Amino acid sequence: MNLLTNIFTDSSRVFMLYAIFALFFAVLLIIYRYILKRVREYSRNSKTGLDNFLIRLFRIPAIWFTFWITLKLFNHIFIGEIESFSIIIRVNNILLILSAGWILIQIVRALFYFMEKRLDISSSDNLKARRSLTQIKVFEGLIITLIAVVFISMALMTIESVRSIGITLLTSAGVAGIIVGLAAQKSIGQILSGLQLAITQPIRLDDVVIVEGEWGRVEEINLTYVVVKIWDQRRMILPSGYFLERPFQNWTRTEASIMGTISLFVSYDLPLEPLRKALPQILKGNENWDGRVQNIQVTDTALWHKEIRILLSSSDASKNWDLRVAVREALIDFINQNYPGSFARLKGDLKNTTV
Repeated sequence: MNLLTNIFTDSSRVFMLYAIFALFFAVLLIIYRYILKRVREYSRNSKTGLDNFLIRLFRIPAIWFTFWITLKLFNHIFIGEIESFSIIIRVNNILLILSAGWILIQIVRALFYFMEKRLDISSSDNLKARRSLTQIKVFEGLIITLIAVVFISMALMTIESVRSIGITLLTSAGVAGIIVGLAAQKSIGQILSGLQLAITQPIRLDDVVIVEGEWGRVEEINLTYVVVKIWDQRRMILPSGYFLERPFQNWTRTEASIMGTISLFVSYDLPLEPLRKALPQILKGNENWDGRVQNIQVTDTALWHKEIRILLSSSDASKNWDLRVAVREALIDFINQNYPGSFARLKGDLKNTTV
């Protein structure tokens, strides 16, 4: 009878205390929303997007962390001595630890966002900016992953029955850690490859590369994989180790400016001097040409034709692509209009002319 009385008394006390806590936290929530509204009004006048980003980043985690830390203090002051409700305090501790990890992750994201905003990758000569951005993205993912592992381990260590799992996860020791390590050996290798990419940087964000015969730009570099945006809007997903183990072309490894070529196969009787005079007129006014290099040379000969190469320079690979397309079209039209029949033909096409 005394046990039932104690349980009823404890339950009534806890219910009343939590009702008071709910009213108290409702007042805190009203104050928080008022402060958040004033901060938003202030951020509208800011010229940078950093204020709005920080508000979005911390709006939910801040109130969540405030709730659990307030509840923890409330539990310790008013119901900490009630043994039958110790499970509430334990759950509260777990959620408070996870909330603290969430806040720390948001702080890391804010710091890396601030560093990203200091980089200017919109300029044509953005090699240093892309190098720094690549390292920022990779190390941001690594630090966030480590924080998540540490705080999940700390939360597990508060539960007696699974404390060993938390310790094993935190220290990477024991048989379970070895089994997980062997099972995830390939994944760990990819993570190490991602770190090596960030340090040695054979590729960087926005680099122009040719992989698997496809031309594209490096769009994302993560710990385990790289995303290459192909010129026709497709995405090629490659493991990080690909760029350390297999050959590929990086057109912007040392600088953004690039030289591209156009190859035309023409008959031997086509004179090159008119083409050399026409090329500057074609390039005149074309904003994709940077004014550094333009020439025409014979680079190969065959039985029925010769190969001419047009070399053109641009400030970056995208402009060079558009420049080569425009010049190729203009030169083909020029040859057809002024020297019809001058393009190379197969031997079978010449039978009618040799009779």
